[in-house]
Amino acid sequence: MSFTINKIDHVQLAMPKDLEEKARGFYRDTLGFEEVEKPEPLRKRGGAWFTLGAVHLHLGVEEPFSPAKKAHPAFEVREIEELKKHLKSHGVDYTVDDNLPGANRIYVGDPFGNRLEFLEWL
Repeated sequence: MSFTINKIDHVQLAMPKDLEEKARGFYRDTLGFEEVEKPEPLRKRGGAWFTLGAVHLHLGVEEPFSPAKKAHPAFEVREIEELKKHLKSHGVDYTVDDNLPGANRIYVGDPFGNRLEFLEWL
């Protein structure tokens, strides 16, 4: 092949219309992502863009909305036990999944029901 795929540029998740503040409350205020201003031509579509280090996450409005309950992004974290404490202190439920050998892994639902995976390799 004469082309190369280098990396994932961003992950996009769907969200319901007019709930950007709810997205900010979770992704920015609870998880620590920084909001990135969307380019002017895309702002009218709604949604929000976030970044944290090399991770770029876009939330786009989808109507009718249907959360991703199986498909999901997986975020590799350091000190996942601290993340668990942090989530609990913010009233965010998570599910522990010990089915992946060599990983400490949890699943979290965002405010819209999208599935998020967080894992730390042991």
